[in-house]
Amino acid sequence: MATLTVWRFPTAAGADEALGTLKKLQHQELIKVQDGAVVSWPDNARKPKTRHLSDMTGMGALGGAFWGFLLGLIFFVPILGAAVGAAGGALGGHLAHLGIDEDFIKRLRDKVTPGTSALFVLSTDAVLDAVRSAFAGLHAELLETNLSAEEEARLREAFTEGE
Repeated sequence: MATLTVWRFPTAAGADEALGTLKKLQHQELIKVQDGAVVSWPDNARKPKTRHLSDMTGMGALGGAFWGFLLGLIFFVPILGAAVGAAGGALGGHLAHLGIDEDFIKRLRDKVTPGTSALFVLSTDAVLDAVRSAFAGLHAELLETNLSAEEEARLREAFTEGE
């Protein structure tokens, strides 16, 4: 079963700084990163910057399409206004069938704001206590949603690149 984990940091650079910790955990086989993305939102910016963690993922990664869809729904649909809002609601309903519900999206929207950052990680085989303690010194707040095996399979079917 995969876990979609989101670590929120109190600074715009926090998620980028945490990548070294995540890479170290993966090298120590304390977590297996399937895919991920970084969101960084400087104080003076209208919208956050996002990027896919393609250098940490292997075959079968969900890729930019999934992260663009999810991060767009969380951060950019509210900016675009009501005209896109209805479509965003329908798309959000589709994500709920993939294990990512509206409450999770709203919580992220409320927590990742200007001046903060977030590290999104789709992982398996995590040693949770080790991961939590490694991130403890980084002032990270953990938000997460677990995906059942069936939800993970649907997510991969919908978004896996190159298949």
